[in-house]
Amino acid sequence: MLNRLLRRFMRLLWRIVWRGVLAFVLLSVALVLLFRVVPPPGSMVMVERKIQSWIHSDPIRIQREWRGWDSLSVNAKLAVIAAEDQRFPHHGGFDLVELRRALQASRDGGRLRGASTLSQQTAKNVFLWTGRSWTRKGLEAWFTLLIEILWSKQRILEVYLNVAEWDRGVFGLEAAAQHYFGVSSASLTERQASLLAAILPSPLTRSAARPDAQVERRSQWIRQQMRNLGGADYLQHL
Repeated sequence: MLNRLLRRFMRLLWRIVWRGVLAFVLLSVALVLLFRVVPPPGSMVMVERKIQSWIHSDPIRIQREWRGWDSLSVNAKLAVIAAEDQRFPHHGGFDLVELRRALQASRDGGRLRGASTLSQQTAKNVFLWTGRSWTRKGLEAWFTLLIEILWSKQRILEVYLNVAEWDRGVFGLEAAAQHYFGVSSASLTERQASLLAAILPSPLTRSAARPDAQVERRSQWIRQQMRNLGGADYLQHL
């Protein structure tokens, strides 16, 4: 009798788990297909920041204005690729070269550094939360595969530039351009774009308008990498 009840419980549990997994897969595919043509109304990181502000009783106003591909600065597109993911047009969502380098550096005694691609960062920003848990990394890999399969590289970069966090409550290139320089996202100069790209690793502790020496050095390096990539012609690979 006990064995029969246990088997029945396990079958029920398996059906619940299977249906839950199937529902998650279908919902995630549907969302990715929707956002292939419709601008995401926001991102999970924006939701996370709002919830954090409520918890800490520290109100935050989300600044964000969606801009289509043609309204985004060519300088900014190239600067972000140069700074964050120079093999972006050519990998399938995961930069195995950078991943191997990061693992080797860790084995040699260094700190394990990040090797996230623009595709991974887009997947995390839109669909997930910040943090370093294995659960989040696993879900990030799933959504990265989905957007690489269902979106173009141009769409991935377009969405990334519209959801990236550039300061407290400042999301997307248009809001960042206005926040730091008082200009539109289409009007960013090469230097302004490189400064914005330079603060992306720590946007809550660095400023593009008042760059410290570290940000200045990184922005100069980014501008050199933009030229090394071949300038605006590199975007044709997308």
